[in-house]
Amino acid sequence: MKEVYSNEQRRWYDKDPILSNAVKTLENSDDETQIRIALNLIKIIIEHNIEDGECETVEDIINAVGSGLEDTRKGRWYDIDSTLRTAMNMLQNCPANTQRIIAQEMAQMVVKSIKSDGADE
Repeated sequence: MKEVYSNEQRRWYDKDPILSNAVKTLENSDDETQIRIALNLIKIIIEHNIEDGECETVEDIINAVGSGLEDTRKGRWYDIDSTLRTAMNMLQNCPANTQRIIAQEMAQMVVKSIKSDGADE
């Protein structure tokens, strides 16, 4: 079934306002911050999948990470880096309730990262 998006919700992450804001802030962050948060996202998503019983073996974890690599599109802002692309695709493939939980954690990571970058200057 093809997803139908309005003009305001044309991307998968625009459905949830917290996720949308976190992703927009991440998009506007520097490359180092994006990679650092992407690695944390991969870790958090795997942890949630283990807690929810989605991942029970190492093979399940490898498949979850591999799902982010199958997408060959290159037009999105996060396709520039494979780590970032993997994290975003893994997040996209999470159930909506898991996305909501991870979005809150992601928003906290982005804000914390911005605050710490500002303190370094």
